[in-house]
Amino acid sequence: MPKIKTSRAAAKRFKKTGTGKLKRMKAYKSHILTKKSTKRKRNLRKATITNAANVKAMKKILPYL
Repeated sequence: MPKIKTSRAAAKRFKKTGTGKLKRMKAYKSHILTKKSTKRKRNLRKATITNAANVKAMKKILPYL
């Protein structure tokens, strides 16, 4: 049985927490920031946990995480 390849794009975007959950950064913080409020931009800085609905698919593309 050959080794499973890790999705490199996903590997750069997700990290595993101590409890085994997947941590990610929020989207919509890269450009067109002038029309977004300071509060909204500040909240986009924080990392968040990946939604439980997507975890099964994420574990498949990140087999060795």
